[in-house]
Amino acid sequence: MSSDFEAYELDFGTITAEVTNKIGRIPKLSGEEKTQLVLNVDKQLEEVRELLEQMDLEVREIPIQSRPMYNSRLKSYKGEIEKLEKDFKRSRIAYSDEVRNDLLGDDAGSSENQLIKLREERAHLLDNTEKLERSSRRLEAGYQIAVETEQVGQEILSNLHSDREKIQKARERLRETDANLGKSSRILTGMLRR
Repeated sequence: MSSDFEAYELDFGTITAEVTNKIGRIPKLSGEEKTQLVLNVDKQLEEVRELLEQMDLEVREIPIQSRPMYNSRLKSYKGEIEKLEKDFKRSRIAYSDEVRNDLLGDDAGSSENQLIKLREERAHLLDNTEKLERSSRRLEAGYQIAVETEQVGQEILSNLHSDREKIQKARERLRETDANLGKSSRILTGMLRR
């Protein structure tokens, strides 16, 4: 199982290296090329998240004595992906030098602080949006678990109802058998007296 974990680690390293390279290129691009690269990075980040989920599942299957080492590695990778996601958000809103000069003109020095503030606010908004999306996903997963639990509960109640009916029928048969045994006993006693 640890070999699967290590294979996931190799994939993780390869994809994150590609993502880091692409994130560095995003602010220098514009138009369709930038859009395509952003979509590509977003897709690769989703792949990395799935790899982390697979790694997490593998760690759960590893013997208890080896888990702490793998857990610390997994925690490190999760920190790395969070940093990559933040860098990605910042790179999406970062303006290239050419676009910034077009927007602000040559006297950009006085507006530079406003631009920095605007970037920080946008980054903060993107972070909050991401947190809301994650919370929504968690709520959805929790709701799904609740629905599944309810279905299992209904099945259990149905089984218990069926078992109760069987027990009641068996009890009724037992009473009938007991009554028949009583009659038989009386008949045999009567026959013995004669």
